[in-house]
Amino acid sequence: MFLHNLFFETPFYLSKIWRHGLAAHRAAARQGAVTPHPLKMQALPPASGPLRGMRVLDLTNVLAGPFACHQLAHLGADVIKVEALDGGDLARQLGADPALNQRQMGVSFLAQNPGKRSIALDLKKPGGKAVLQRLVAGADALVENFRPGVMARLGLGFEDLLQHNPRLVYCAISGFGQDGPLRDLPAYDQIIQGMSGVMSITGDTESAPLRAGFPVADTIGGLTAAMAVCAALAERGRERGRFIDVSMLEAVMATMGWAVSNLLIAGREASPMGNENMTASPSGTFRTADGLLNIAANKQEQFEALARVIAREDLVRDPRFALRQGRLEHRFALKQEIEAALAAHSTQHWWPLLTAAGVPSGPVYSVAEALAHPQVADRDMVASFAEVPGVGRGIRVLRTGIKLDGQAPAVLAPPPTLGQHTQDILTELGYDAAAVAALQAEGSI
Repeated sequence: MFLHNLFFETPFYLSKIWRHGLAAHRAAARQGAVTPHPLKMQALPPASGPLRGMRVLDLTNVLAGPFACHQLAHLGADVIKVEALDGGDLARQLGADPALNQRQMGVSFLAQNPGKRSIALDLKKPGGKAVLQRLVAGADALVENFRPGVMARLGLGFEDLLQHNPRLVYCAISGFGQDGPLRDLPAYDQIIQGMSGVMSITGDTESAPLRAGFPVADTIGGLTAAMAVCAALAERGRERGRFIDVSMLEAVMATMGWAVSNLLIAGREASPMGNENMTASPSGTFRTADGLLNIAANKQEQFEALARVIAREDLVRDPRFALRQGRLEHRFALKQEIEAALAAHSTQHWWPLLTAAGVPSGPVYSVAEALAHPQVADRDMVASFAEVPGVGRGIRVLRTGIKLDGQAPAVLAPPPTLGQHTQDILTELGYDAAAVAALQAEGSI
């Protein structure tokens, strides 16, 4: 019903998609273009976000934690990034632009840290520890992704910090969680992808096990943490702080859907199937005259509509394909028949026809082509900062992918340089010039 409404009650958008063909997308992608919508909506200021008035301390590095706090900043929280004096977040040195890495403003850092303020501290020094404790006293949440036990050894663990803020929401993100036999092991995205089973079912029988093409474990871990922090902050009547333990391994496994549930409930283990859909056929990636087309004819009526569009209604009468189970058992024979028909025309020819007939389908885009598509531009997914300190030019970054009352949550400030707001934050905390000088002399800031 949703797809029916989308494609039959909003012909304006459908016609615009067709009008911007694959060639146009590729040309725009080559130019790095993201076309702005002429009626572009105003971005939602942080002050009006649902987390307005909340302060979050971001003690995280690289991706899972910064991505979690990226969501919270866009929802209106005042996010203070607490970084180490000697280089700060490791992501400052990561990315495809070596010059930015040398300036400690790597692409990886720029992408996840807009809207945050940065204070640089040495938490091993008494003064640095005291600054964090004072920050905690006025904060609502703290997010960290050190190995389990690191903060406690510094005297800054959950129980320690409750003495400074009894209602603190403390979120610890780690590879495997705060307990269990693997708790002390370091874990990066690819390690989690391998140990969760994700790699074992990614690719086909020849290429699997294969890592997903983006850091799925880090981003799922970050989203899980952001959701948990929001839930804890929304808890009414909370008199004591909450300790949130996010295991990236468990967070990823929780999202694996049928790959896990088929084993737990039906006793059937998943196997790598490439671009095929285990649950339905014809559902996967099909070759046309000039490229690829994803088709998901998961329902009987969708399969019948597909057969009509490609002028192969005989497939519906074929006893191998007439029923759902038969199509699953003979999926590759069915795919061969469908691709033979699709070979007569281009992807851009078939996509509108199938969509109009109610068959879910779509081209296979590169990242550049996806960013250049008017659908992405129309919904304010890409934010621009005209000038970024430490970068020397403007940048474009992604927002969160949600709308609040029809508007895209946004942050107004670009990613910070290391320690950019140290002086301002110390002043807010009540440190006078002499106290700041003492911290500097001690090497705490």
